[in-house]
Amino acid sequence: MNYLDQKKGFLGFDANHKSVSQVVVVPFGLEKTVSYGSGCKNGPKEIIKASHQVELFDEELNKEPYKEIGIQTLKPFKIKSKLNDALNQLSKINEKILSEKKFPLVLGGEHSITPGSIKPFIKKHKELILLHFDAHADLRESYQGEKFSHASAIKRCLDFKNLKVVSFGVRNLSKTEMDFYNKNRDRIEIFWARDKKKWDLEKLNNLFKDKLVYITFDVDGFDASIMPATGTPEPGGLYWDEVLRIIKRVCQISNIVGADINELAPIKKFDSYNFLVAKLAYKILSYSFEFKR
Repeated sequence: MNYLDQKKGFLGFDANHKSVSQVVVVPFGLEKTVSYGSGCKNGPKEIIKASHQVELFDEELNKEPYKEIGIQTLKPFKIKSKLNDALNQLSKINEKILSEKKFPLVLGGEHSITPGSIKPFIKKHKELILLHFDAHADLRESYQGEKFSHASAIKRCLDFKNLKVVSFGVRNLSKTEMDFYNKNRDRIEIFWARDKKKWDLEKLNNLFKDKLVYITFDVDGFDASIMPATGTPEPGGLYWDEVLRIIKRVCQISNIVGADINELAPIKKFDSYNFLVAKLAYKILSYSFEFKR
């Protein structure tokens, strides 16, 4: 695998800093099935660029987590032109990273990356929990004739029978998606955005304790007031502190094995949205390794 120089990679830290790498950041700007706003193919580049402005010291953890974690970033590469080929390409990349006992963090790109990203984890582990942040359920069997659409990402993940899903922030879905959810509530738990003031996060113990967890974070899970830079923004969403509280708690009681962040569609001259996603990525890594069990 070919890696960027550390100064050019995620967080842009000093190339003189040497640590054993435990994380590989995979820029994968796949954009094939977007149905409203476009531009997520530029997400990885802008996240990495913004990450150079993220403070490396974490005041909550009272340390510079990157020094303990060790992070490398893959050099940008050509993504296969056909959707299925691209997803298989991503699966092979993550399979290689896992074979080296490292943690993949995939930066999309649209949400259709997740079934490809998660496939080697499904093969490796007997059971896996998908922690899913999103405005949408993404449980459609297909959308606009494409079964691997961004609107079908979680449905495709559930094609793997050893997977369960816990979703946070959902506030938009079709009737067919609701019907599918109601028939599969043994495998799908949804914390509806409309109920967030009543969420009982003690429930997380039953759902995640001692489990292996993969995180997929569609940035439209955030409220549109703080994250308009996405293809399908939705009002009534999650805020920064609410998201961190959930991620931190899950990291404390489970083992996070990998993650992807997707659907950032950068807006020119509005870098704060890119920065938010870059900081989210660093927080996910920091919590995952701080509480690694």
